[in-house]
Amino acid sequence: MDINKELAYKASDVDGMIYKYLPAEKGYQKTVLQAMNYSILAGGKRIRPILMTETFKLFGGASEILAPFVAAIEMIHTYSLVHDDLPAMDDDELRRGKPTTHAKFGEAMGILAGDGLLNYAFETALSALDIEPGNPRVAKALQVLANKSGVYGMIGGQVVDVESEKQYGISKNRLDFIYELKTGALIEASMMIGAILGGASSEEVDKIEQVAKKIGLAFQIQDDVLDVIGDKETLGKNVGSDEKNQKPTYVIFEGLEKSKQEVKTLTEEAITILQGLPYENPFLTELLRWMVLRDK
Repeated sequence: MDINKELAYKASDVDGMIYKYLPAEKGYQKTVLQAMNYSILAGGKRIRPILMTETFKLFGGASEILAPFVAAIEMIHTYSLVHDDLPAMDDDELRRGKPTTHAKFGEAMGILAGDGLLNYAFETALSALDIEPGNPRVAKALQVLANKSGVYGMIGGQVVDVESEKQYGISKNRLDFIYELKTGALIEASMMIGAILGGASSEEVDKIEQVAKKIGLAFQIQDDVLDVIGDKETLGKNVGSDEKNQKPTYVIFEGLEKSKQEVKTLTEEAITILQGLPYENPFLTELLRWMVLRDK
């Protein structure tokens, strides 16, 4: 299996779902709509929507009900990047080789575009009720989406991350908290929503959450490793930035070799749980390996 080629095909498929739900750029508020669409269309591998669709398939899902949630998870992920890039946060002018949203549209519009994407994500997800009005799984999926993207999920992790800047003295438990929520929460949401809408039982959804939690942590630890050993040309960004910015990382706590081993251990544990389910999706298994054993 050529994982990169398969990813490109699947990204194209989810793009079709996402584009269907992008807002029309018209009306007095047209500028913020343009900024929202610019942010979504700036690129990316669409990993979270693909995780959602592949988990949905794992449990035999085949209806149209997933599409609004596919678009919604990418809108929420994108809004988080738009706000991360703001001057008050990471103050980045470029993302994926293009001007960041605030660099192109101004800081105020960058804030509003992020706000707009977050709100529009829930408008979009709620449209699943028009597709299957009597499906109780839609409400459960919405609960997961709200929880994992909020103060007990991604935002909560971001808060602790901001407060921990330039604090090498933070505990490893605090660092794990940041990684689990800031990075892992949307990965968990993606896979759990796919499972819920695909018809998984409560026990199976819990197992999928365990898989996603381990993969999310491994994904972030691999980022720390690559910041030390990665190649600038391969990564597409400067290496060594964590140390330069005095950012606490897993490598600082555990060392390089133990961190690399932890990535492998967490990945294999996640795949073991996944393969213990009475269903198969070989691509999903390979995708999880690719996510955390990547070189960029």
